[in-house]
Amino acid sequence: MSEEKQKHNFWNFLDNLEGDKVVWMIVLLLMLISIVAIFSSTSQLALQKGTSRMNIISQQMIITVISLGLIIACYNIKSIGLFRVLSQFGYVLSIFLLAILASHKSFGPIKPVFINSAWRIVKIAGVQVHVFEVVKVAMVMYLAWAVNAYRNDKFFFANLLAKRYPIWKKPLTKKILYIYLPIFTVCLGIMVGSLSSTIFIGGIMFVTILIGGISIRELILPGLIAIALLMGCVGINAVSKRPDDQKPFPHLQSAINRLSSDSTEKRIATLKNSPQNSSDFQEALDKLKQPVSAKIAIHEGGLIGKGPGRSTQRYVVPIMFEDYMFSFIVEEYGLLGGIFVIILYISLLARGSIIVRNCDNHFAKTAVAGLVILITGQAMMHIMINCDMGPLTGQTLPLISHGNSSYLMFSLAFGIILSISKMARRKIAKEAAKAQPLVKHEQKDEMESTLEDLDLLESNEE
Repeated sequence: MSEEKQKHNFWNFLDNLEGDKVVWMIVLLLMLISIVAIFSSTSQLALQKGTSRMNIISQQMIITVISLGLIIACYNIKSIGLFRVLSQFGYVLSIFLLAILASHKSFGPIKPVFINSAWRIVKIAGVQVHVFEVVKVAMVMYLAWAVNAYRNDKFFFANLLAKRYPIWKKPLTKKILYIYLPIFTVCLGIMVGSLSSTIFIGGIMFVTILIGGISIRELILPGLIAIALLMGCVGINAVSKRPDDQKPFPHLQSAINRLSSDSTEKRIATLKNSPQNSSDFQEALDKLKQPVSAKIAIHEGGLIGKGPGRSTQRYVVPIMFEDYMFSFIVEEYGLLGGIFVIILYISLLARGSIIVRNCDNHFAKTAVAGLVILITGQAMMHIMINCDMGPLTGQTLPLISHGNSSYLMFSLAFGIILSISKMARRKIAKEAAKAQPLVKHEQKDEMESTLEDLDLLESNEE
């Protein structure tokens, strides 16, 4: 076979990939695990929707193919400048979608949807989009651009206004307008629908700007302001005379109730004399049953698991394929399967740090670091909650759990990471080509001739 044909051989496909090959393998393995796990854990979902497993697996295959296409499209972008330009609109997109949720009103083809006692989803031309999943990635990319622009003083509108208004020349003004204000407004918008998402996404945003170069000392005052805003929201709920589910921040109130006397266990105890089929009793029982069943699934999994398709807790937990995917994996594939999944996410964190070190672009470094921490941080939170190390937050297992919006947005994040890793890899190759050899050609020839003389001398002595 000629060298030209060999280059086009399917088995050399991985060798021709320019991005980080370890990240590519992590992506493909997570997608394969997702397809297998979704197929095995959807008995309850199929029952509720009146469909079959084959329909569900075909839907998952379609979203996987679309996601893979999205990753490849991002991977083939050759200029970091395009990511930088598009990232500027991340905040605008986030605040627009959050404003639609807060207003509860439609905007053209975009309509907010009330699902599971919260406003978290919008329908765009009939397609459901989970707003918080979009905001996660959009705000990480926006803040990567913002801290880079602050570092290089490249805020176009601020510098334009500074010619007439001196206050716009101050770095603090630019920092407040372009960094702190977007973080706080987005957190307030998310808090209407979920306190846990507010804390998680807010934390990721603060870590992103910290990585981008904002010092810890500079974040003390914004942190105190964030705490003050949280206490202000608690106060607003306290003075509101509406029922808990109709307060301005209903999910904040739910969290307060969960930490106070109105726990699920106590609610069940108060309802023990009520009919077993009452809606209040069943609702309280479901909230307790799901985390307990997730722990049972992990316990029954043991070391090697029950085997594919042999899970029993999927019949008890109706959202096993979303919020409790790690528990399901451990039940069917055991502790070894769970450790393998954890290794994949930890490996992504390690490879991300290598990519960041090899980037010479500050925006690229911040974007990759923020996205990698977002993915691994959500994965670790999902795993900890499944192991009963925290309250249920509704965070999915990235690129494994069921959820179209989450799957697509994390695929976009992986695509950006792979694209930037390709650029970093090219830089490493160029530097290696320019580097001087440790031993020059003439010195190498001289050393080889000297070694040959020594061998000849030893043979003559023998």
